[in-house]
This record gives sequence, structure tokens and C-alpha cells, in this order.
Amino acid sequence: MQFEFNSAEPIYRQVAEQIEDAIASGGFEEGQQIPSTTEVSKEFHINPATVLKGMNIAVSKQLIEKRRGLGMFVTSGAQGRILAAKRDSFYEEFVVNLVKEARNLNISEDDLLALVKRGYDQ
Repeated sequence: MQFEFNSAEPIYRQVAEQIEDAIASGGFEEGQQIPSTTEVSKEFHINPATVLKGMNIAVSKQLIEKRRGLGMFVTSGAQGRILAAKRDSFYEEFVVNLVKEARNLNISEDDLLALVKRGYDQ
């Protein structure tokens, strides 16, 4: 985990994003215990309440679950849910705009697909 303490983005959101990214990349596997609030707060010198707030975001997204007396664990299906959400976001943020711009430039669907394939081939 790495945090940008001078960033405009709050630390608790960075905690939530770091957990989400670690699950998406397989750094934290489904069923695996993640570091405790205390461990993260001590290692990175962050207030435990701030870390807990970030972890609670991940809990609310059903990415991790609290097991009383044991800690926090990655939920079943968490990686798939994250990747599906990222794909949806990718479509909304990039593909929609790409197609719109292609239409503005009179690029046909076939030509656009050829350009995308060329990008993959490079």
C-alpha cells in the first residue's frame, strides 16, 4: 500500500481504493485475511479511525467482511464484482467517448475496430 498524504483525495478513500485494487489484481485473494486496522495504521502512521473508515467502504461494497474476533476477510466473488464494475466504468468513461469521436471524424465501425486492433498489435 502507498498513500499520497499531500493528495486532495482523503486518506480513507485511498485506503478503500488500495484494498479494492489489491483484490482486483489478486494481491488479496478471496477468503484471505487482510491486514488489520491496527497493522495498517502502525505501518503507515495513519489514524486507526481513518483506516477503519476506508475499510468500512470496502465492507459496504461487499468486498471484505468482518469476522468477529478474527479480522477482515475478502468476500467470495469480490474480484469478479470489482472487475465488472471497472469494465462498466471503462465503457462509460472511454468507449462511449471513443465511439462519439469516431463518429464525429466519420470513422466507420470497421475502421475503428481496425484501429483498436492496430493498438493491440503494437
